[in-house]
Amino acid sequence: MVVEKAAANPPAPLGDRRPQKHEPLGLAKKSRQQVTDGFTVKALMKNTVVRGPPLAGAFKERPTKPTAFRKFYERGDFPIALEHDTKGNKIAWKVEIEKLDYHYYLPLFFDGLCEMTFPCEFFARQGIHDMLEHGGNKILPVIPQLIIPIKNALSLRNRQVLCITLKVLQHLVVSADMVGEALVPYYRQILPVLNIFKNMNVNSGDGIDYSQQKRENIGDLIQETLEAFERCGGETAYINIKYMIPTYQSCILN
Repeated sequence: MVVEKAAANPPAPLGDRRPQKHEPLGLAKKSRQQVTDGFTVKALMKNTVVRGPPLAGAFKERPTKPTAFRKFYERGDFPIALEHDTKGNKIAWKVEIEKLDYHYYLPLFFDGLCEMTFPCEFFARQGIHDMLEHGGNKILPVIPQLIIPIKNALSLRNRQVLCITLKVLQHLVVSADMVGEALVPYYRQILPVLNIFKNMNVNSGDGIDYSQQKRENIGDLIQETLEAFERCGGETAYINIKYMIPTYQSCILN
């Protein structure tokens, strides 16, 4: 008598039948969702997720380029030297500042506003302040040559460069007569970046914001710069500022 071996996998009862490997799972198996760009044919298909728009990069820092100021400084063309004092570093001018050719030197120093490393950053910043302090009537004729270096420095969107450039602009408008009015036609080159960063203030809650003491808060510096432009720019300054920065409120009319 031959006894048949029991099957390894006995058939399941009819009420408990499960799908085999070769059978489709139907709704039990979820299809993967594909990510696609908007305004395409795939975006209208089922099981697709539309990818959001990319960041505009308005606040993104731009890469720096080699400046003419660094080239001239490394070549030794500037009559300056570094002097250490008890109050800190300062520039030792080898000639009198009043005798300098402002048409040649002042645009080069403004070109150095893009520098962010010592000593070029220090020489450019301090050299501009020294020349503006002793320039007098020599500053006004050079204004058209300063616009492109100022625009290049602001276009970097670097926080350190922005703060330095804004302080230079505040000093520039009060350095000599008619300088503020001479800058009005160039507001379209200067103010667009200020409009982007105008509301960038530090919200520290009940804490202490030390950037206010150091004058490194970009929002406050932009407001101070615009007010200086309005005070020194004459009758048409406010209209031109308002055209480029609609949220600006006059400090004179109000």
